[in-house]
Amino acid sequence: MTYDVHIIGGGLAGSEAAWQLGRRGFKVRLSEMRGTGERSPAHQTDALAELVCSNSFRSDDDQKNAVGLLHHEMRRCDSLIMGAAAKAQVPAGSALAVDRDVFSAEVETRLRSLPNVQIVRERIDTLPESGMTVIATGPLTAEALAGSIGRATGADSLAFFDAIAPIVYRETIDMDVCWMASRWDKGETRDYINCPMTQEQYLAFHQGLMDGEKTAFKEWEANTPYFDGCMPIEVMAERGVETLRFGPMKPVGLDNPHWATPEHPNGRWPYAVVQLRQDNKLGTLWNMVGFQTKLKHAEQVRLFRTIPGLEKAEFARLGGLHRNTFLNSPVLLDRQLRLKTAPHVRFAGQITGCEGYVESAAVGLMTGLMTAAELAGREWQAPPRTTALGALLSHITGDAEADSYQPMNVNFGLFPPLHDVKKKQRKEAYTERAKADIGEWLGTLTPSA
Repeated sequence: MTYDVHIIGGGLAGSEAAWQLGRRGFKVRLSEMRGTGERSPAHQTDALAELVCSNSFRSDDDQKNAVGLLHHEMRRCDSLIMGAAAKAQVPAGSALAVDRDVFSAEVETRLRSLPNVQIVRERIDTLPESGMTVIATGPLTAEALAGSIGRATGADSLAFFDAIAPIVYRETIDMDVCWMASRWDKGETRDYINCPMTQEQYLAFHQGLMDGEKTAFKEWEANTPYFDGCMPIEVMAERGVETLRFGPMKPVGLDNPHWATPEHPNGRWPYAVVQLRQDNKLGTLWNMVGFQTKLKHAEQVRLFRTIPGLEKAEFARLGGLHRNTFLNSPVLLDRQLRLKTAPHVRFAGQITGCEGYVESAAVGLMTGLMTAAELAGREWQAPPRTTALGALLSHITGDAEADSYQPMNVNFGLFPPLHDVKKKQRKEAYTERAKADIGEWLGTLTPSA
């Protein structure tokens, strides 16, 4: 099949871009390296849009949360990723979490339903010299293609480490020790498994994190920083003995019913808590929230089995660490995510320097819309900066300081400020403004653009 656009990379961003183009009638060749016998260090399957870290798309609250607002805007744009997430959703309180296998299968099924989208399992080693191209190879771009991108940009890519949390088999968790609850029992659901710790247990665990054998760095990984959103738990532990109790092991709002007494019939707060969140629809797999780690595998098994309730835990996946690379987009890309030195090439997803599943897919969505507009001969109108989509795009393409550009999740700090609104009401004001403005912007889009 001849094609209008060549998309390289079948992750979240590439799949979303292919969907936005394909449903507008453009012919797309979607090239994915996995399926040829090769994979990146973080991937475990050949599935499109594989979720290599958490199974959560974070908060789905579109009233007070920037990523929840981004969910809302993407749904209004008929997002492939949001549609597949709805099909694969599993309980996670106010968060949007999915069964990762169901999710990936749904993404591929929907793409294959478009006759003008061709999915090809092939490795692309060089940037095409001509033809409309979208590079969505993510933060683990294969070495040959990364080298080709480096030569085209004339600048070194930045890099950071991203860590993966372990997954535990549900049947191996001791529920005589653990209990189901959401913090403060918010809402009617109790979606998290909670493992309680006394002060003595917590201090011993903290020391174990400090002393545990870690993955050694390769020479080329030296001086690569961590992204705060995926900070390994042992690195957090190094920041102070109480740091974890104010982060992923925060006990506040979690009364342990197993510790109930006549004086405290609802239980008592543990000194620290390890939470696990459902990872698949069957409820057989649960991931350790905030426990991304670079501990060696044997050390993980030994140490994590000291957590109350996980003494006999079996792990479906242990934690890991991989190096992510991204472009200095404010310098290298124009306002339509085109490479300034080769404008037939656009970039999408995490390689642009956004961070997070949803943000990656959102940039893929916008890249698809930009490309569709250009192919249709129409002027692209960016979403307003007052929207989550627009704020994220503005950060990537020029609002950020180029000298200190770092991966960024969507957050209200990227939005034009509302100084005349009281602080307690500001988040709701941001979302109300965004929802009004995204509606007007959607009215400017045509079926072919």
